[in-house]
Amino acid sequence: MTTTNTLLLRLAAPLQSWGDHRALLDTRYTAAQPTKSGVIGLLAAALGRARDEPLGPLADLTMGVRVDMPGTLLRDYHTVSDHRGVPLLSANLTAKGLQKPTSKPRYVQPTERFYLQDAAFLVGINGPADFMEEVTAAAKAPACLLGLGRRSCPPTFPLVLGLTDTPLLTALTEQAWLASPHARTVWQKRNRGATPATIEVPATIDDSDGDTTLGDQPTSFTLGHRRHTTRRVSHHLISLSTGFTPTPHTPAGEEHDPLALLGW
Repeated sequence: MTTTNTLLLRLAAPLQSWGDHRALLDTRYTAAQPTKSGVIGLLAAALGRARDEPLGPLADLTMGVRVDMPGTLLRDYHTVSDHRGVPLLSANLTAKGLQKPTSKPRYVQPTERFYLQDAAFLVGINGPADFMEEVTAAAKAPACLLGLGRRSCPPTFPLVLGLTDTPLLTALTEQAWLASPHARTVWQKRNRGATPATIEVPATIDDSDGDTTLGDQPTSFTLGHRRHTTRRVSHHLISLSTGFTPTPHTPAGEEHDPLALLGW
């Protein structure tokens, strides 16, 4: 029986953007959480793999994502033009692989980019123990610069939380809440000052018997020939300790007078 290990990654940064099937030339959306394609691409970059290399054992890794801080959506609007003042080229290519000019000359192209801001995810990657040791070493000392979905979104420290021999779901359950002290304060403000002892966060895990199908399983990263297939996932709710001191409740039978402290 093959021994497996689980690598735990903390994917947190001011900005993240995980492209999905809705990607267009003038609009780049982001998924609500890291995609399998994006995470495998990050690991391939850490290992120094070229884009046209076969994915090999990377394609067989099992992934789970726990959403500790979902973040908020940021829309970035800007325009693109050629500094030489010439018309822009289209996304269509000629037989020689050159970009075709636009059918109607266009000098300015409005574009939109969407990001997740201040999000934090716990990602677990499970695979053969020997290969996971290699992946872990690469994640700690990557061969290439890493980005959370895009090159302009570098991860914050620490990226690697550790390598464990526990099963994927157990590893995602046992890891402490990733919210920073500032993020916890923000969370409280958004939840009207709530101080629960625990919270439940959603998690998505690769599962051949899962009830949801996603189309982000990569099969090739070759430029111009990037390909994906589907994977099945299951959904879970994981209870985490918040570290908050719960606000005491008024005992049953006692009335609370909100003006008592004012002496009224």
